Amino acid sequence: MAIRLLPEWHPQDAVQLTWPGPESDWAPMLERIEATLEAMVVAITRYQSVLVSVPDTATRTHLAGRFAHLGVPGERLRLVVAPADDTWARDHGPLTVEENGALRLHDYVFTGWGGKFPAGRDNTLTRRLAEAGLYACPVSERGLVLEGGAIESDGEGTLLTTEACLLNPNRNPGLDRQAVEDWLHEDFGVTRVLWLAHGHLEGDDTDSHVDTLARFCDPGTIAYVRCDDPRDPHFPALSAMEAELRALRRIDGEPYRLVPLPWPRPCLDPVDGHRLPATYANFLIINGAVLVPTYGDAADTRALTALAGAFPGRDIIPIDCLSVIRQHGSLHCLTMQLPKGSLAIEKTAAT
Repeated sequence: MAIRLLPEWHPQDAVQLTWPGPESDWAPMLERIEATLEAMVVAITRYQSVLVSVPDTATRTHLAGRFAHLGVPGERLRLVVAPADDTWARDHGPLTVEENGALRLHDYVFTGWGGKFPAGRDNTLTRRLAEAGLYACPVSERGLVLEGGAIESDGEGTLLTTEACLLNPNRNPGLDRQAVEDWLHEDFGVTRVLWLAHGHLEGDDTDSHVDTLARFCDPGTIAYVRCDDPRDPHFPALSAMEAELRALRRIDGEPYRLVPLPWPRPCLDPVDGHRLPATYANFLIINGAVLVPTYGDAADTRALTALAGAFPGRDIIPIDCLSVIRQHGSLHCLTMQLPKGSLAIEKTAAT
């Protein structure tokens, strides 16, 4: 059976988001994160649809009116009631594979990044959306723990990931590197796994998800976080990661084209001063555009320019993510793309 884990640049039906409720960890800054999510929905619906799971019918009614006021085309917005624990759709959303030309969604176990946070409702969200008829292709429940932010696919059989996450005993204890590679091959048709042994961000709860560090832009290009300040505590690990990336080779033996992304000034939590995981690698690829997180920093412009060079022909759209990193994620972490053919046409509501 020919299996392929689709890359993010594959044509998409929609981007899936999970809207926070007033009882979530976002409660102290709910209006701020809602403003960020609104900006994302407005930007994305210029190009394609958005599927948003919301905590209750009141939120659905409010958002329907709000987005109509903002000019979002009704046919490009799907609001469905399906309560969740948090907003990180990248990690509780489905991963799409192509099997002999047909799509299938894999629904992996989500444990709140190794049991750090409650995740019971998040873990069942994909199943509930499938039962409500939101997806147009079959959903397979998988018994292993895996988050979408932990892996990057080039769509041609190569997967990029980090040892700190996929080999962490808080995910799938008892599975060694070979066992992990075996199930990646079985589930995704992967023929090569490129492991990064270095790289982390302070304030990151994910155990070094690769989507905070290094990303495929196309099968031959990797954009990555580069720290150019020797005084910064990140400098040793990110310099070692940069050396690893330079040593990687494509399937044809050629080196990857590497696109370094700038290093913003430290972003600190305004309450207790701990460092927040600001990263430009957490961008989102959609049809015709790339949404890029920004942090009100001088490096924002350089990041946008670098990614414009990595994605010729796509619009580059900045999204202010200072509110998002307050909860230790960024733009890409909030989203999961649904490839073309995976979203059902008829509107239905989950209960």
